[in-house]
Parts: sequence; structure tokens; C-alpha cells
Amino acid sequence: MSVSVIRRIASPKKALTAAALAAATAGMALSAAPAQASTVTSASQAKAIAHKMIPDAAQFNAFSKIVEHESGWDVDATNASSGAYGLVQALPGNKMASAGSDWKTNPKTQIEWGLDYMNSRYGSPAGAWAFWQANGWY
Repeated sequence: MSVSVIRRIASPKKALTAAALAAATAGMALSAAPAQASTVTSASQAKAIAHKMIPDAAQFNAFSKIVEHESGWDVDATNASSGAYGLVQALPGNKMASAGSDWKTNPKTQIEWGLDYMNSRYGSPAGAWAFWQANGWY
């Protein structure tokens, strides 16, 4: 092989090596960030949002107990048998669209809808929790 052929082969290899290194570096930087950070909400994040929306301690505690039993604070929780969805297990889940089009992924929207439901049907989250305790559902 001539030197010029070797150089032509070596240059693409260097370019590929540099590209692979850059991709690996970018991959490491991307993996350090949470996956789908804008749509994935942890239980603690959802609780913090609810706490801001429900400043009264007794009402927050009642709301929290219901959500803990219904979904474990999982925004994406789905009941396989009924189809109930979200933090407050709305049935059907798309009822929460009345609180916002982002009802599938936004804990604030789900909390807003759940609070409205509890207030309109039971008078408050505490009323909803009392009903839940007596019936195992709300």
C-alpha cells in the first residue's frame, strides 16, 4: 500500500474515533440529566405541589392520605381493571381535562381537578377522607 492510501484510511478512522468520543461524551452528559425531566414527576415533587396548593394542614393531610391509597402519588397510575387514572384515580381519567389539557402528565392539573372534585362532592378533602375511611373509596 502506498502512503497516500494509508493516509486516506487513517484520516477516516481518526474522524470516526473523534466522532465516537464526542458521542460518548455527549451521551454521558445526557445520561446525567433525568430522563424526560419535563414530564416525569416524583412522588415527593407531586406532594410539594399539593402542599403549596393546599396550605391548610388538615386538608392537605386528608388529601395526601387519599392520594397515597389511590395512587401512591404516581401521576401515571392506572387501575388495570377500572381504567381510573392519575394521582386521584379519576374515572374515566379524561375527566381531568376540564382542569387542563396536560392532565395526563401534570400533577398540578390532576391535583386541581381532584381538589375541585373533593370540594364539590364531599365539601373538602377532609370530607372525602372521612367517606373513604367508611367505604374504602371516594
